[in-house]
Amino acid sequence: MSKPRNDTLLRALMRQPTPYTPIWLMRQAGRYLPEYNQTRARAGDFLALCRSPDLATEVTLQPLARFRLDAAIVFSDILTIPDAMGLGLYFAEGEGPKFERPLREEWEIRDLRAPDPYSHLSYVLDAVSQVRRALDNSVPLIGFSGSPFTLACYMIEGEGGTEFARVKRMLYQRPDLLHALLRVNAQAVSAYLNAQIESGAQAVMIFDTWGGALSHRGYAEFSLRYTEQVLSELKHEHAGERVPAIMFTKGGGAWLEQISASGCDAVGLDWSVSLAAARAQVGSRVALQGNLDPAVLLTEPEVVRREAARVLDDFGAGSGHVFNLGHGISQHTPPENVAALVEAVREMSPRYH
Repeated sequence: MSKPRNDTLLRALMRQPTPYTPIWLMRQAGRYLPEYNQTRARAGDFLALCRSPDLATEVTLQPLARFRLDAAIVFSDILTIPDAMGLGLYFAEGEGPKFERPLREEWEIRDLRAPDPYSHLSYVLDAVSQVRRALDNSVPLIGFSGSPFTLACYMIEGEGGTEFARVKRMLYQRPDLLHALLRVNAQAVSAYLNAQIESGAQAVMIFDTWGGALSHRGYAEFSLRYTEQVLSELKHEHAGERVPAIMFTKGGGAWLEQISASGCDAVGLDWSVSLAAARAQVGSRVALQGNLDPAVLLTEPEVVRREAARVLDDFGAGSGHVFNLGHGISQHTPPENVAALVEAVREMSPRYH
């Protein structure tokens, strides 16, 4: 398959010159869009939506029909891997993801095996190839996974949004057990991302959502080390085209130097980091992605434009910037504010290139 007609995102991720700053948004297909909610209602629930390649394709494409975005990201969830390992993923209404069988015993961790993505996660791979065909080389398709550590947090705690007491107890008391789990997760994530690349993903992103909860030493030992392992095993080229990898640790601003040396092509930044400072520190090594506070999108179009201008100005002139949010879109975001953001970036960014 040939490269997309609009390959601005891929070029920015590889720090090549672009005519403007490309933009895509974390969680761009989601509950803030009425059409997404209609499709989800047809599916019955969130997991049924993820597991139907037809419906996952439909919601992946919805934001691109509305906004001039520079990439699609396949609609899925980071917890598909632990679900394929038999932990029993479910979504409690209004409470987010939970596992029926979280890892509580040593033998459960020792018995864990990385799932074969082609057998156990074929619905995601089918969605990737279906979206890729539907895009018809208009814009690139991003595949993704949770990081080994972030997946481990959910697998041990049984849910997200906790203080990670169980994870941290294991980290300090039984680091051998946590390492055993992280080794399996790293194998699983590498295999899963490579399968997405084989199925048509043209860039991949690793979401280390909970890495920022770790201590300075803990981050290097339990999060970064295993993400580096994944990055070292990734297919960085497919069908003659380079496949760039984005690494995002929420709350990871203190470790920019180490993250940028991890083997990724681009580092995602949350809103607590100055793009200018990050660029001064690591800019020639990696591209930077981010980093508008998603709360800005809860305001009004004039405010959105003003804050978008600030982010562009913070990065400054030159290539290697992908405009994004510092985390996912809130479900309460008015779609017209997303339209204002995308148009503002498209209109204001050429002067920086």
